[in-house]
Amino acid sequence: MMKGLKKWRLFSLLAVLTVFLAGCGQQELSTLLPAGQVGKDQFKLLMLSSGIMLFVILVVVVIYVVALIRFRRSKLGEDFVPEQVEGSHKLELVWTIIPIILIIILAVPTVYYTYKLGDVKAMEEVDDEGNAKHLVVDVTAKLYWWEFEYPDLGIVTAQELVVPTKEKVFFNLKAADVKHSFWIPAIGGKLDTNVENLNKFFLTFDQESKGLKDGVFYGKCAELCGPSHSLMDFKVKTLPRDEFNAWAKNMKATADETPVANAAGEEVFKQSCITCHATSGAGSSGAPGPNLAAFGDRNRVAGFLDHDEEHLKEWIKNPQKVKPGNKMPSFENQLSDQELDDLAEYLLGLSVEQ
Repeated sequence: MMKGLKKWRLFSLLAVLTVFLAGCGQQELSTLLPAGQVGKDQFKLLMLSSGIMLFVILVVVVIYVVALIRFRRSKLGEDFVPEQVEGSHKLELVWTIIPIILIIILAVPTVYYTYKLGDVKAMEEVDDEGNAKHLVVDVTAKLYWWEFEYPDLGIVTAQELVVPTKEKVFFNLKAADVKHSFWIPAIGGKLDTNVENLNKFFLTFDQESKGLKDGVFYGKCAELCGPSHSLMDFKVKTLPRDEFNAWAKNMKATADETPVANAAGEEVFKQSCITCHATSGAGSSGAPGPNLAAFGDRNRVAGFLDHDEEHLKEWIKNPQKVKPGNKMPSFENQLSDQELDDLAEYLLGLSVEQ
């Protein structure tokens, strides 16, 4: 009796846990709350395949339960032998035709969406003046950060992808070191970034990110790439087209030298950081370290730490402790406390947002 009660307690606990976990989806991160047409199409396939699998499971369970109850030994006796149906053409047709129908139901939309979502011919389209009709972003995955170049706009940024809403955005994906995988869970499925070849696909961003927690969608590396794979995040800001155009204009304007609030911090940067990092968003990709033109507008340091002076100084002093395996050197013994304060204040002041 007690053993039976324990089983029911376990079942009740699992049921409550299932209900609790069902509410854990975060809109900025969940594949079950798609915020783009690509994600919505993939979600339809997910629901279709899940429905077919659930149907098969239910049919098998029903047959099993019926057989268990109808042909139990206590009801029919020890010597009962059920009707033998071996070689029944009717049954063989049923369990052959039904799976074929289910496979066709699943295969047709899968093939359709595979070709639809893999069609990137529009990436090459230009208008009468020779300008690209669609936004193209070159994504380069590195240990352990992301670089985003907008070749048609002449700007480059890192760790934070900024895109317009309500239109297709095309991506060229590559890796600079080892295989990674580009994934924005709430927007669409992942695609590998390889060293030896270029992968292409597109996504659409139907929802503005400013209403979300932290004002961004979350992006991830979905391919195990080293000790800090789980910390290889990036953020996505989605803006209306006019606001995106303003952002791109401000990024280009960072090429011009302008006075900064903390000149001492700028001097420290030029002496210690400028070899690897740029503070101008105008240009092309290829720098050893992330572009810092809009560092003050980000919401994370190193992709996952709180965006404040304390965590920024922690990162500068000992990057390997924070994110093992990254290529940034330690400055713990190279900069004084005052220099760290000035540098942190300077970096947090780099902003292109109005």
